[in-house]
Amino acid sequence: MSATFPPRAGSSRDAACYIRRVIAETNLLVSWRARPRGFVALMGLYESNYLRLARLAGDLATLVDRACSSVAGDCELLLEVVERSPYTTVADLTYLLPAAGTGTAAAAGTLARLPDLRLKVYHDARLVEATWSGASARAERELVHRWARNMMLNKWLEYCLDRGHRFTGSAAHCRM
Repeated sequence: MSATFPPRAGSSRDAACYIRRVIAETNLLVSWRARPRGFVALMGLYESNYLRLARLAGDLATLVDRACSSVAGDCELLLEVVERSPYTTVADLTYLLPAAGTGTAAAAGTLARLPDLRLKVYHDARLVEATWSGASARAERELVHRWARNMMLNKWLEYCLDRGHRFTGSAAHCRM
């Protein structure tokens, strides 16, 4: 990923533009090493997602229902568990951005979620698969689409870790 970071001022327009660039970057032509090569390579990417998310959130089998991470100069990061079963957990991961045209989130009271990813954690296999959440959800089975979405998650998780994000308990301090 390039060294371009969103401004520390935290305007919603700038942060939203940055997230769109990360999403758009997944559509760029890449070297043969980063291209989807098959099911095994996709499972390797899912494993990398698991390891990065575990660094961000700790034990993924015991996630709290809702956790928030706040880092100076960056947007709040929200992780919400949607569903639990013995072998899987489904959670939503998103940035909380001030809604367009409202200035700061605290003043407006409304926050936009971007990107809004749904994550399926496979505890026994130690894998995390990213799917779109909310209105963006669509049935995609093609390897290329799954690869792009999960590569975007992988880069985003790395970015969040580099910025200092960590989920350390409940989201009592979270604005949403």
